[in-house]
Amino acid sequence: MTVKLDTEDIRCIGVFERITGAGAMDCIVDNEANKVILVVKKGDMGLAIGKGGSNITKVKDMLRRDVEVVEHSPDINEFIENLFRPVSVKSVEMQTKDDKSVVYVVVPNKDKGIAIGKGGEKIKKVKLLVNRLQDIDDVIIK
Repeated sequence: MTVKLDTEDIRCIGVFERITGAGAMDCIVDNEANKVILVVKKGDMGLAIGKGGSNITKVKDMLRRDVEVVEHSPDINEFIENLFRPVSVKSVEMQTKDDKSVVYVVVPNKDKGIAIGKGGEKIKKVKLLVNRLQDIDDVIIK
């Protein structure tokens, strides 16, 4: 599990950590959506957000992009729940088949659209991050 960061990712992490004091584990810069997704160390979410969201607002202003922050967890179930917030996750089941690890996530029927996201944006983000940080090949919503 090796995360490779380019210079833009490193710059965004530097700005984020300097402003918030929170530790960032990973960063994904999405130029199409003009968005930065940062994965913070477990327990640093409060620092990252700041009082009334002040830290996130400062980071958005400095980067001139939308900023999304997700809290990491070494526990795959907790990490998946963090990635799908605000959707409540009923259960997470991991299976390995043909040397591929797949996570099945059960969400309420009424929340499936939110879990997938517009144009599949949210599920793509979830798949990318669990692959990069947890070595999981696929995520399927049930």
